[in-house]
Amino acid sequence: MGHKLKIIGWLSIGALAGALTTVSLQTVARGNMAPLPLEELQQLAAVFGMVKSDYVEPVDEKKLITEAISGMVSSLDPHSQYFDKKTFKEFSEGTSGKFVGVGIEISQEDGVVKIVSPIEGSPADRAGLKPNDLITKVDDTPLKGLSLSEAVKRMRGEPKTKVVLTVFRKDENRTFPVTIIREEIKTQSVKSKLIEPGYGWIRVSQFQERTVEDFARKIEEMFKQDPQLKGLVLDLRNDPGGLLDAAVALSAAFLPDNVTVVTTNGQLAESKFTYKASPQFWRRNNSNDPITRMTLATGGALKKVPLVVLVNEGSASASEIVAGALQDYKRATLMGSQTFGKGSVQTVRQLGPDTALKITTARYYTPNGRAIQAKGIVPDVMLDETETGNVFAALRTREADLGKHLSNGKEAEEAKDPAREKAREEAMKKLEEDSKKPLSERRLPEFGSDKDFQLAQALKQLKGQPVKASTTLAERKVEKKD
Repeated sequence: MGHKLKIIGWLSIGALAGALTTVSLQTVARGNMAPLPLEELQQLAAVFGMVKSDYVEPVDEKKLITEAISGMVSSLDPHSQYFDKKTFKEFSEGTSGKFVGVGIEISQEDGVVKIVSPIEGSPADRAGLKPNDLITKVDDTPLKGLSLSEAVKRMRGEPKTKVVLTVFRKDENRTFPVTIIREEIKTQSVKSKLIEPGYGWIRVSQFQERTVEDFARKIEEMFKQDPQLKGLVLDLRNDPGGLLDAAVALSAAFLPDNVTVVTTNGQLAESKFTYKASPQFWRRNNSNDPITRMTLATGGALKKVPLVVLVNEGSASASEIVAGALQDYKRATLMGSQTFGKGSVQTVRQLGPDTALKITTARYYTPNGRAIQAKGIVPDVMLDETETGNVFAALRTREADLGKHLSNGKEAEEAKDPAREKAREEAMKKLEEDSKKPLSERRLPEFGSDKDFQLAQALKQLKGQPVKASTTLAERKVEKKD
């Protein structure tokens, strides 16, 4: 295992660009490269030559080659990507938990940038940007047709500089500008509090380098406040992923020692791997292990305390690994809505000192062998977002909705569900009606607040009280991609 970790370098898992990918940092040199298709390469060279000589104006050769590589890789699936010098630097910054920008996690929908979630406490969060908002322009540049990395480039910048985002908000049916001052984003990935005596809430908004240490410290503080904790809510809603070792460590905090947390499988030998609930799978540079320290400090209480895990459509990849492992071992009751379904592994291989290729190399599976890709994790108890219902669930984007998404690999894909398409139409009509209401009536309560309906249901579950489960949400099957 030690040798394997030295080869891999560092690993992360997630749904989106930046820090949200599974990574093994390696060189590109390989002894088993497939033979090159000479005829097709000759055609590529011919096209390159014609563009260079015949196009209406001179073209930048390096830019032309870079765009050709980007196009080739992005045609594979939504998560494979070519990193140039700037985007590779931004990728590395993302996993450290700090970077300069506006503070949003994004995906792409029909060539338009879509906000998955604003980072809590960031300029974007303070400006009121919301999940599912579409960013159509950055300053005066339309984003339609640009790659995700190009969009990220335009939103990043120097501290204290201004950027104007043009936003289309579906649920208000309006377009409006938002002026944001860029700043260094130092994301606090772990929050916690005692909801009431005997019951705690701990939220992980992203899996970063500091997450394991922060999580262990917050748990220690919680048990100091209330050593007789009767129940805990682990909140993974809108957690888009992050570092794989952090996900394994958090799972291990609740599970028996040395059990399987997640397995990966692909064509390459190093893609076939099993991660277990043991410090050697997450401890870095022979440093002290926060999970072991926390377990000793609390007398192993976290492995026994009754647990509810909250998830939703924004819970992706690393957070799905945690949720899937805790569900498979029946260690927790999962509540909320079906997760995003990002169950693929990307490997980042450096092409040069400051460029790299991120390419999908494996799928990952829960301890019981369930494939997460395109399906996600289905909660034990489905919950609406509010007490009055969850009518917009049909509109939310998941992995299966992304163009060119990787297939599940285990389950047969079904045709598009007519009932879901009808639900989408009804939800769109409801959006138009709700757009006339005041903004305060449309914005969901803050996670962890006393108006958080799903958290209130999780607390009832821990107390053995009746829970108001959803009557409208249903499991989404793996649908055929277009």
